[in-house]
Amino acid sequence: MQYSGTITSKGQITIPVEVRKRPGLRDGDRVDFLIENGTTIIRPARRSDHPFAPYRGALADKLPGTIDEIVREERRMRGHND
Repeated sequence: MQYSGTITSKGQITIPVEVRKRPGLRDGDRVDFLIENGTTIIRPARRSDHPFAPYRGALADKLPGTIDEIVREERRMRGHND
């Protein structure tokens, strides 16, 4: 079966309802576009294993390196003097 849609000037496209139903896509769902051997595949986006995975390492350059350094910095920020 073949379905088609039109791309707008903003790069948006309406996915035909028959195509959305097959993988169970609903309003607000994210999709992945894969290109394999000259074929473009649209599929539901894979969720990360953990909801905070995208933020992992976000503070790496803002915190000291070791646990002891982090504890000392936290104590300093709270006004504790060692």
